[in-house]
Amino acid sequence: MFSLTRQQALHRVYTTPSPCLYVSAHRSLVTDLKATLKSVIPARRERFLKVKKELSGKTFGDEKTSIGSILGGMRSQKSLYWESSMIDMDKGILFHGKTIEECQAELPQIPSISGSSEINEMVPEAMFWFLLTGKIPTQDQITGLSRELAELGELPDYVKKTLDNLPATLHPMSQLSIAITLLNNESKFARAYEKGIPKAEYWEHVYDDTINLIAKLPQIAAKIYHNTYKLNRINGDKLDYSLPGKIDLTKDLSYNYANMLGMTQESANINGLTEVQSQDFVNLLRLYIALHGDHEGGNVSAHSTHLVGSSLADPYLSYSAGIQGLAGPLHGLAAQEVVRFVLEMNEALTKENNGSTQYTNKQIKSYLWNHLNSGRVIPGYGHAVLRKADPRFDAMMAFAAARPTIKEQDPTFNLVVKLSEIVPDILKEHGKTKNPYPNVDSSSGVLFHHYGIKETLYYTVIFGVSRALGPLSQLIWDRILGLPIERPKSVNLDTIIKNAK
Repeated sequence: MFSLTRQQALHRVYTTPSPCLYVSAHRSLVTDLKATLKSVIPARRERFLKVKKELSGKTFGDEKTSIGSILGGMRSQKSLYWESSMIDMDKGILFHGKTIEECQAELPQIPSISGSSEINEMVPEAMFWFLLTGKIPTQDQITGLSRELAELGELPDYVKKTLDNLPATLHPMSQLSIAITLLNNESKFARAYEKGIPKAEYWEHVYDDTINLIAKLPQIAAKIYHNTYKLNRINGDKLDYSLPGKIDLTKDLSYNYANMLGMTQESANINGLTEVQSQDFVNLLRLYIALHGDHEGGNVSAHSTHLVGSSLADPYLSYSAGIQGLAGPLHGLAAQEVVRFVLEMNEALTKENNGSTQYTNKQIKSYLWNHLNSGRVIPGYGHAVLRKADPRFDAMMAFAAARPTIKEQDPTFNLVVKLSEIVPDILKEHGKTKNPYPNVDSSSGVLFHHYGIKETLYYTVIFGVSRALGPLSQLIWDRILGLPIERPKSVNLDTIIKNAK
């Protein structure tokens, strides 16, 4: 057997770098890199802010693009094609030219399930049909689409097992993105493209993938809620991953979502809702998902879906990107921030009022001014385009007004109502908000909280189920029309300075 001499062994010991030396060198390099970066930041930042301040009002060369738009997130820059919706600063969101009120009046609704409540809402299936085709569907057409979605709604075992094995501490939106990405394994478009198909046929496979994804989102979302917040232990330490309700092939998407969450009479009814409350929660989901389905193409979730899809990535990968954008605090987390703000405010004012929730407008105003003067913002107010109250907010408030028990039983909701009356005048006086009126986030999260969905991190998952409707319908049209890959031109500060006019 070959063996080293003592001299050779000693030579190897003293000349072979220790792993500790590699780690030390690595740390030194990282430290040097971060320190170097830190040293160049002040001058670079100062130059950027100077250019932004002095040149934002100028245009770039002979183009109409303002330098302010280039450096300011391209806000309101008209450079995207999006057919299904647009925001009017006075009317709010328009779906193929129709206002929310017109959609509520014209789109099909689901008849009352129990007969104990006659109040119904338009269903997401009808909104998706309308966004995709521009045509108002019939009741029979929506019944057929609901059936198709229910038949496709069950997740493959590998997706279920993956979700069941994710840590409960993982953010719900991360779980949602993972599950959607896994469904890429089911993509008909990806398989057809790999085999080679004419461009004229792309849309048909993208359509099939879209329908399959929309169908499966409720069960994904329900499993995330159950696994993260509601797991029960059986037989000692064994965890029960089964959902508290199943897909009913005769019911619509929102009902099945509520059923799998455990919020109906046919499910485990985890919050002990009455029959009327259960139906009202289903109708809340119907309204919320339909209203939040589309909001032009420039928001992060819609644009991300379109951008990734322009590379001919399939709908699963494309919408997974959109979901990751939706998870950002500046985009999809506003509803949970409103609920936290309102709950904290309610607690503080109740304590100040010796346990009573009958606090005065003066107390509310004082709390709000203290909040603003501390450098914080009031969540749920303002909009990039609108210059009036968000019609989606009005629709959610009308939902609550039609159900008097919400106002009778829920002091948190009553505070939301008072805030909508008081905050605009305070923000006008404060002078730092272009639109001081409530947006949809002011009301939606509080209504979910009312029915017992109190885990605020989960609200964006419900948003994610909804937002699929618009971006994925547009993605189908992207392939129908043969839109190219998105590839804008980027410029550095030197180029901006040289071309400022």
